[in-house]
Amino acid sequence: MAEERDLAFELEVDGGINPKTAQLCRAAGANVLVAGSSVFSAADPAEMIRLLREG
Repeated sequence: MAEERDLAFELEVDGGINPKTAQLCRAAGANVLVAGSSVFSAADPAEMIRLLREG
């Protein structure tokens, strides 16, 4: 619908983001993901960020 009307906007999902949900959110059109708990509670935050970006 946004493309049909030539609209540009960010679609953000905040909360519950992990590698699996990140993939689902991107497939649904989200382009901003807020993954605070997933990153800051991870044993290796850098690895979690990598996994989120890949997913």
